[in-house]
Amino acid sequence: MYGIKENIDIIKTTIEDTHKKSNFAKCLPPKLVAVSKKQNEEKVIEALEAGQKYFGENRVQEAQKRWPLKIHQYENLQIRLIGPLQTNKVKQALDLFDVIETIDREKLAKEIANNFNENVKTKSFFIQVNTGSEIQKSGIEPLQSDSFIKYCKEDLRLPVVGLMCIPPLDEEPAMHFALLKKIADRNNLSELSMGMSNDFKEAIKFGATSVRVGSAIFGDRE
Repeated sequence: MYGIKENIDIIKTTIEDTHKKSNFAKCLPPKLVAVSKKQNEEKVIEALEAGQKYFGENRVQEAQKRWPLKIHQYENLQIRLIGPLQTNKVKQALDLFDVIETIDREKLAKEIANNFNENVKTKSFFIQVNTGSEIQKSGIEPLQSDSFIKYCKEDLRLPVVGLMCIPPLDEEPAMHFALLKKIADRNNLSELSMGMSNDFKEAIKFGATSVRVGSAIFGDRE
């Protein structure tokens, strides 16, 4: 046993306590998305047995090996893609994930729209915003976010419900969470995927509706 249930209980309590003290206390508490990428099966099963329902994966191939059987074994699971998506993997992704959080460029958005229909598993999308304008990171530049959101929603008719970001490691995350919240508000998007193991409490103070926690649940990746 890896103590996964205890870790989840501690994090959920922290989420609820932080949420109650925030300006968003009247809203629903944020969802805990367990980041299961590169974690061994025993740890993931322990999380499932503890009742965890939301999971985040970085790669389509890894998720294809892990989730198809479990989706039938455990009720009400929601599997999210939280890593970069290549255009040649769009069809597989739409058949596997409930939510894709990483639309980050026009070519990808078009490919998703070309393959999106009522029969695919994915029902909602997030746009990834590169709040720190980091060269090595995926995401739409903040200044281009409004027009890109409009393009995805109105021209491509994609059900975009929210935004996600990964703040730079060497900067105060609060300003990035505040920026993402501002962009979401002016585009009438209700979902914010922000905050990870080291900064999820800060993200909750700025209106996160889901936080992506890996190492604090599962320990180090193998």
